[in-house]
Amino acid sequence: MSYARIMCVGLLGVTGHVVEVEADLSQGLPAVVLTGLPDTSLNEARDRVRAAVVNSGESWPNRRITVNLQPAALPKQGSAFDLAIAAALLTSAGELPTDALDGVVVLGELGLDGAVRAVRGVLPMVAAAARAGLTRVIVPLANAREAGVVPGVTVHAVDSLHRLVAHIRDAEALLDPPPADPAPAAAGPDLADVAGQELGRFGLEVAAAGGHHLALFGAPGAGKTMLAERLPSILPELDDEAALEVTALHSIAGVLPPDGRLVRRPPYQAPHHTASAAALVGGGSGLARPGALSLAHRGVLFLDEAAEIPSATLQALRQPLETGRVVLARARGTTEFPARVQLVMAANPCPCASPAGDQHCTCAPAVRRRYLAKLSGPLLDRIDIRLTIAPLSAAQLTTATGPATSSAQVGARVLAARAAATARWAEGGWRTNAEVPGPVLRRAPWRLPVTDTRDLRASLDRGLLSARGFDRVLRLAWSIGDLDGRERPARAEVNEAIQLRMGESHG
Repeated sequence: MSYARIMCVGLLGVTGHVVEVEADLSQGLPAVVLTGLPDTSLNEARDRVRAAVVNSGESWPNRRITVNLQPAALPKQGSAFDLAIAAALLTSAGELPTDALDGVVVLGELGLDGAVRAVRGVLPMVAAAARAGLTRVIVPLANAREAGVVPGVTVHAVDSLHRLVAHIRDAEALLDPPPADPAPAAAGPDLADVAGQELGRFGLEVAAAGGHHLALFGAPGAGKTMLAERLPSILPELDDEAALEVTALHSIAGVLPPDGRLVRRPPYQAPHHTASAAALVGGGSGLARPGALSLAHRGVLFLDEAAEIPSATLQALRQPLETGRVVLARARGTTEFPARVQLVMAANPCPCASPAGDQHCTCAPAVRRRYLAKLSGPLLDRIDIRLTIAPLSAAQLTTATGPATSSAQVGARVLAARAAATARWAEGGWRTNAEVPGPVLRRAPWRLPVTDTRDLRASLDRGLLSARGFDRVLRLAWSIGDLDGRERPARAEVNEAIQLRMGESHG
């Protein structure tokens, strides 16, 4: 038989698609033709596969070889097709039984010596195979733990092409995934390390309870970065669905830890202020790769020194913050990545950034306005909480008034608040208050009484709030009410939400 077919999976963004790798041997001048919209790295598979087959002790067929990847209209990229191409080629040459790999998905990159090497994106690939009803997969040994987190799939591992050939030809056993290491203890900065800053701590807790965006302004050294770094420590662990989404994104980007576990902790990304727009939202030649925004999905994206970030880079965040996803159009196709993040921005009030704040600032008023104007109005309008963090006094920094509230204590309150919000919005499928559409909050049964929203309505009529800001204040009020254990927010919670939105509160 001169034809064979092996199942594999290709990725388009974070979505996997089952791909049939077909190999056909025919008469003619010896050559290898690869069809099916392969990219450069996939085109180079011809040389990798040839060397791997020969160095594994197998014969290379001296005929015209055509390898097709179907569906042909789907762009293919990466080296994960190498092992499937080699298996299909050897089967079509009559070296291997034709039905040994029926219904089995084969993934892996080949080295020139025949070794099978790890590839990116194994988790979404295996998940796509499971959705298509394919329940057996063969993956590189280094990816076996990662593939094993997908339920309902039998995972086998290989470390070389020779081992796969021996399994197909002589029924030799493949490798089992290595046992999982004990889960590492949770580590990271604790909220108890933050001295004073009751306003900042309160804003952080409300942001965590409702999934709200947060902007912190103030003099250097006031504690803006310390607060932002501790936001993930008070967020609940990711549930199974969210953990699979986050782990798949990290797998595609090649930043998944070697233990291959599901990412349960909300991710934290803090790109440098010189990062490009492509590094932030995703990009690259060919089909786009996820950026820091998508790698922070279901977690925190912290932009320190936000006023130093190029304006065009910041403006690229506006649409993803509204929709919760990034859509990148390129010549080879359109790629979509999820990007449901909590954005935290920190900025100094002016270029001189005097540690004493406004008292010793040497900047002219026009300079201060121009500096913060880099954070455009439309972008700031999407930020729910805007706080000015005052510098600490010596007494606040050095006087111990008792043990500070720890991340574990605050996290317990946040968990209870999120559970209340999830139960309330379960019918609409929203996880947090920040995800609830404004029209839902403005109509029965969730519309608040006029007596409770009088000040909010007045702020809108006076031009102090936009319509978007009006809805965001309502969401904040529900989050404050959840932290207080209320079924519905009252006037006090609405007014507190207005103050958080405007930049001052008494917590």
